[in-house]
Amino acid sequence: MLELRKPKIALLAIMQELYDDMLPGITERQNEYGKAVADQLKDVIDVYFPGPARNRGDIEKRIKDFNQKDLDGIVIVMLTYGPALRTIHALQNNHLPLLLANIQPVPTVTAKWDMADLTYNQGVHGAQDMANAILRTGIKCPIISDDWKSDNFKRFLEDWARAAQAVQRLKKMKVAAMGQMPGMGDILTDSAAFMRKIGPQIDQVSLGNIYDLMESATVEEVQKVIDENNRNFEIDPNLSEENHLYAARLQIAVQNFLEKNGYDGFSIYFDAVKDDGRFKQLHMLAASNLMAKGYGYAAEGDMCCASLVAAGHTLAENAHFTEMYAMDFSRDSVLQSHMGEGNWKIARKDRPVRLIDRELGIGGLDNPPTVLFMAQPGEATLTSLVSLSGEDYRLVVAKGEILDTEELPHIEMPYFHFRPDSGVRSCLDGWLKNGGTHHQCLHLGDIRRRWQFLCELLDISYVEV
Repeated sequence: MLELRKPKIALLAIMQELYDDMLPGITERQNEYGKAVADQLKDVIDVYFPGPARNRGDIEKRIKDFNQKDLDGIVIVMLTYGPALRTIHALQNNHLPLLLANIQPVPTVTAKWDMADLTYNQGVHGAQDMANAILRTGIKCPIISDDWKSDNFKRFLEDWARAAQAVQRLKKMKVAAMGQMPGMGDILTDSAAFMRKIGPQIDQVSLGNIYDLMESATVEEVQKVIDENNRNFEIDPNLSEENHLYAARLQIAVQNFLEKNGYDGFSIYFDAVKDDGRFKQLHMLAASNLMAKGYGYAAEGDMCCASLVAAGHTLAENAHFTEMYAMDFSRDSVLQSHMGEGNWKIARKDRPVRLIDRELGIGGLDNPPTVLFMAQPGEATLTSLVSLSGEDYRLVVAKGEILDTEELPHIEMPYFHFRPDSGVRSCLDGWLKNGGTHHQCLHLGDIRRRWQFLCELLDISYVEV
């Protein structure tokens, strides 16, 4: 299960020794300012601040230290002016995402200011020197100029830090593919190019591993899943105990396999399950419950989308796998759904999430217990990771609204209407022209800026439609 934690970010706070003779105690004073900035962010980011860096040796030592720790990125702050050339070799040897925060201790110049106050608050021209050095070095580095006590500053840093954390996770990620639908071209990518550019290691895995772990699932493990389902879902009275127990064993097997082998996400193709010959059900319950536990998932062997959902869990809570099923021009929306997999933590709060006995012709196996829900109405962000050629990737993004609509009593899988802000016609024209795939990752809320930061850090294109 994914360990949810705040991003861990280092604060590289730069000044220079020149000012110590002029203003005794300035280093101690600006150190307190650095601590205050770290404290301001502590509810959204774990900040590591080892104190001011006052010369080239300090800067190089700090950045080397940051890269040896389990950190997600570095925020550069100018405590005073500091010559930026001192940072060049340290930046060239750095492998962590950077952000330059152009801030100063006090937000307003007053008539009481003297030369000391000017020195304490002169970070802006140090930021200009630093930004120029970063630009010439060719490093991607977002910049924010703001009052460090403002909510906007905190939200900006939180969004960037989440993206940096997601990128760091992608670099370490492993995703397991158990079969792939033949002829489904938009999900295909070169695994080696994908690992070089995006980060995850893609492994083709035998379903025999899952079957063996099903056979060894304990009574206690199975009962724990049944108890969780009873707490989380309204159970269909037509769902047989035998089918529920089998689905629980299949979920345990998949989760134990992922945990044992260090996988962050997975995909299982339904015909691979059928053709194996040993399984009685498809994996609908396992996919839904494991997404709710923080694993990445996509159907039919789609490693791009499974990785996107896995990273999405780090970017913001509760990433959901879905696809566009049908256009609704009267509502100016798209009906979103899939075969039966969905992260039920995005379900609307005023209706129960149901676990139903569901007849499913696809796969030709017994009825798979399926989680059924509609998504919570409100703002939402829909994304698709597109493999174009070689190491050329693109993220296609649509911001919109999940509509408050009536239930569709004959649909037996997670579903909801998504109305793009740009309108269904314009959105889908843009989606198609930019190669947006038929598998997507959805989040409740507007998290476009986090996706933009992630694309900038990965050096892939971001297209909003």
